[in-house]
Amino acid sequence: MKQFLKYTLATVVGILIASFISMFMFFGVIGAMMSSGEAVTKAKPNSVYRLDLSGVLVERSEDNPFEMFAGQYGGATSIGLDDILANIRKAKADPNIAGIRLDCGGLGVAYTSVTEIRNALLDFKASGKFIVAYADQYTQPMYYLASVADRVLLNPIGAVSFHGLASQTMFYKTMLDKLGVEMQIVKVGTFKSAVEPSILTRMSDANRKQVTVYVNSIWQHLLGEVSASRGIPADKLEAYADMPLDFCEAEETVQYGFVDSLVYESEVDDVIEALMGAEPEMMSHADMTTVLPVDEKYHKDKVGVIYAVGNIDMSETEGIVSDKLVETIREVADDDNVKAVVFRINSGGGSAYGSEQIWHALTQLKAKKPLIVSMGDVAASGGYYIACMADRIVAQPNTLTGSIGVFGQIPNAEGLTEKIGLDFDLVKTNRHSEGISLVRPMSPEQRDLLQMSVNRTYELFVKRCADGRGMTPDAVKAIAEGRVWTGANALEIGLVDTLGGLSDAVALAAEAAGLAEYGVEEFPAKEDFMTRLMKEMSVGMEARVLRSALGTQYRHLQTLETLPQQSGVMALMPFEVEVR
Repeated sequence: MKQFLKYTLATVVGILIASFISMFMFFGVIGAMMSSGEAVTKAKPNSVYRLDLSGVLVERSEDNPFEMFAGQYGGATSIGLDDILANIRKAKADPNIAGIRLDCGGLGVAYTSVTEIRNALLDFKASGKFIVAYADQYTQPMYYLASVADRVLLNPIGAVSFHGLASQTMFYKTMLDKLGVEMQIVKVGTFKSAVEPSILTRMSDANRKQVTVYVNSIWQHLLGEVSASRGIPADKLEAYADMPLDFCEAEETVQYGFVDSLVYESEVDDVIEALMGAEPEMMSHADMTTVLPVDEKYHKDKVGVIYAVGNIDMSETEGIVSDKLVETIREVADDDNVKAVVFRINSGGGSAYGSEQIWHALTQLKAKKPLIVSMGDVAASGGYYIACMADRIVAQPNTLTGSIGVFGQIPNAEGLTEKIGLDFDLVKTNRHSEGISLVRPMSPEQRDLLQMSVNRTYELFVKRCADGRGMTPDAVKAIAEGRVWTGANALEIGLVDTLGGLSDAVALAAEAAGLAEYGVEEFPAKEDFMTRLMKEMSVGMEARVLRSALGTQYRHLQTLETLPQQSGVMALMPFEVEVR
């Protein structure tokens, strides 16, 4: 009886504590919601936009009800590329904003997105306003960004990472072997390396060749940009990277021309005050987001920007869900106020079937109004499939694109079932009644049938690209085979039309529609705070918590979780394309 009372009391106390914590979180979230009504902020004279670059960069910002808890418990907060670009444009136009202070923390970001921000900062500088950058330690992507600043400042005991680029692939064949799972592969494309992690333990020669080419292309672009901004010859930059610069004393980074001054964080505002000749009024990123553009006017005519971010039909709650995206595309096609469309893609592909559905919806939209594609970090495989029909394609020099190839991947878990003692028996009416089994190897006939299906999908993919790009199928096949290209290389071979960012694509869309004045409207519309709260409470909560906790490392878990969805015919890039 004593033990019973003890455990009962412990249970009651536990329930009370859990209830208290839940109530605390609930009222915290509601409080945040109450305070999140975006009051308009007005910039005061001598204002400086302080952009804190830390956490994880996402294509679009969103009201995440649980974002507030991420920072408190060691998780990674997110910052939207769309907000950063919009804020830089507003800061350029606002006469009360004298400059920008960049706090270059450890932002998890791809080089393509850094280029997008960097180009916006170059445009900002063209107005005659200043940029000052500071960090305790610059990561290589953040130094690439900071190099555009008028003054690059560093902690007196800090460091600058500058060591070149590397691309690492995670292979899990050995793990599958130990589990007793064999991945049965059919594919088209010598360079189609998405299947390699499950069947090899190192890169194939073809994959190593393509990775070498695109990594060096990205590196040469980075060297050229830093060299132009800092006045350091490219050959010297190569030598500093080989040292590498990462382990040099802070004084040496000044000596070599990477940094202008060594100061403590508390002294950065003094440097800015000296540049301005007045005491700066700092504006946070959150404040800047609520500043109204000084030149904002209502325009009935719009350029619509449709976002397609993530893998295609690899999850019901994350990435691109084809039926939802198709619905958005049709909505925009029928909107008479939208005169031209920019389709913003940041996707490595996914389901071939989903890609075809999106392609079809876009062709119907294109029949009604101009369609320009803007490529983000990656628009390859299925991501290129849904881009190829556009009137024009705009990519950054370091965008990863192409990967025109298809594969089929069917797991055979016979070894696993034997290990854990499972047996199967079967009765069937026809030769192929059971389909392709997951617990026994494919027969030669089944493999031939799957290969035929993959070949058919590849030929359709090639035809879509040939029709969209005005090329012959043979010309497409010569640069296809699943090969990944950078935007700069893709321009040379005709897969993209011009190099630039989202703002360049919007300008091209407006020009194509003959619009002298226009507004920009984003699709799908962002969900408000309460809608996000209700959704997070019902679905996707686990993924949100894990993403906040793991930050940039979340992609490794995501790779393993989506392995079961890689069954069937796929137009997908390698999951782990990490250039760092």
